[in-house]
Amino acid sequence: MSVPSPQEWWRPEAPAAGRPAAGAAIAAPGPAASPVPFAALIAFTFVLLLAPQNYVPILSTIRIALLVAVISMASHVYDRLRRGQPLTIVTAEIRITGYILAWALATLPFSYWPGGSVGVLLDLYLKTLVVFMLIANTVNTTARLRIVAVALALMAVPISFSGVNAFLSGAYMGDDPAQSVKRIIGYEGALTKNPNDLALILNLIIPLTLALVFIARRAMIRAALLAAVGLQAAAVVITFSRAGFLSLASIVAAYFWAVRKRPERTWVYGGIVLLVAALPLLPGSYLTRLSTITNIEADSTGSAQNRHKQQVAAMHYVLTHPIIAAGIGMNVLALQEEMGDWLYIHNVFLQYAADLGFPGLILYVYLLVTTFRTTGYVQTRTANASEHRDLFFLAVGIRTSLVAFTISAFFSPVAYHFQFYYFAGLATALRVVYDRLAPGSGAAGGAIPCPS
Repeated sequence: MSVPSPQEWWRPEAPAAGRPAAGAAIAAPGPAASPVPFAALIAFTFVLLLAPQNYVPILSTIRIALLVAVISMASHVYDRLRRGQPLTIVTAEIRITGYILAWALATLPFSYWPGGSVGVLLDLYLKTLVVFMLIANTVNTTARLRIVAVALALMAVPISFSGVNAFLSGAYMGDDPAQSVKRIIGYEGALTKNPNDLALILNLIIPLTLALVFIARRAMIRAALLAAVGLQAAAVVITFSRAGFLSLASIVAAYFWAVRKRPERTWVYGGIVLLVAALPLLPGSYLTRLSTITNIEADSTGSAQNRHKQQVAAMHYVLTHPIIAAGIGMNVLALQEEMGDWLYIHNVFLQYAADLGFPGLILYVYLLVTTFRTTGYVQTRTANASEHRDLFFLAVGIRTSLVAFTISAFFSPVAYHFQFYYFAGLATALRVVYDRLAPGSGAAGGAIPCPS
């Protein structure tokens, strides 16, 4: 496989001799795949993260997010039918996701509020699964994986800048002057307005931005990407999110481990030195906030104590409802039954357990583990292959994003939201791309078993 010139690192790579191009049809030549589904997917990601309808009101009237999602899905279906292909590839991740959905539907009649569960399915989870499937099916070349990474890195810049600007201008949540820990207002978007959600999104994107740093071959591009990483990390810190800090630390550790035996490890060493040097710049109350991770009673806001009580109550509920539980999305009713609070459980794993019982929890954990095994499979097999250098770092980035999510999942109520499933889709796409580039490693675009 030829290596792109420094000026063209972002362009689709030329196919190696004797191999089909990435994303090309393995079987007999047929109609070319349409670029529309992938382009619409990128547009949907833009709307999802940056919420342009909040700044251009006319976009709200046409429901821009739904519009671009429908365009992506409809064009994908049409393109597959036009080329005589199945509507979707079949991978271990897709099968497991299907099992979760089937179990959610099977337990629907037993839900605490069947109508509410139907609403969660139609308004949230099914939309999330559609995006997951589109990513798995349309992000089918290394070039497209790079495009997704670049798009997310660029979109994270205004989101991060908004957080930093809120901190510098004193735009905080609430107006209580006696509030001991002031939290910034996040970016004006559904997934980023809350500071904890803002930290989660940025921690998911930082690993892919770092992957681009390693992939980039031009000094100016690399410098710009490093500046973006610094801005994203700064925004995570000033959210004062404890889960955000733990996830950020896990990103550093995961990258250090992934490149510990590679020449690029000096970049990680340099990053660690810069992080240590930046410690004196941390806000004065930040370390006090972090200390409440282990010393719950020291949290003057009461947040840590309430979260602890919620999790204890949720575990009690799960133990008393191990098979048929509250129903998908109804963990808020389970928590109200246990302790009288009308709040979602702030733990993804307990959300699945409280909603779908141990069967739902086991399936979700199996899905999460499978994404780790998939990304690890590609990472291991591309580590020493210079022709797959970009794919290696993209695998490291996606895997590290999954690590960051797993840490945050213990503190976040995002069980059915886009955050995890977006990156699970990228993990699935990563394996498909590798199988197409390395024939014999798996059935490209077909039934791909869970790697051992």
